[in-house]
Amino acid sequence: MKVKVDRDLCTGCELCVDTCPDLFEIVDDLAKEKVDEVPEDLEDCAKEAAEGCPVEAISIEE
Repeated sequence: MKVKVDRDLCTGCELCVDTCPDLFEIVDDLAKEKVDEVPEDLEDCAKEAAEGCPVEAISIEE
C-alpha cells in the first residue's frame, strides 16, 4: 500500500499527523508522507487518516 498527500489540496490542519505520526509530517506548513510504502501494521492508520482528511488530500493506492 502507498499513501500520497496532494499538497495542492492540503491545508496543513495536521489531522493526519495527529492520527498517524509514523506516516505523516508537516513540512513548510503542509502535510507530507514520510514513507513510500506503508508498513502492514500501519495500513489501518493510513486509511483512518485518509478518511479523516477534511479536504480529501490523502489518497491510498493498494
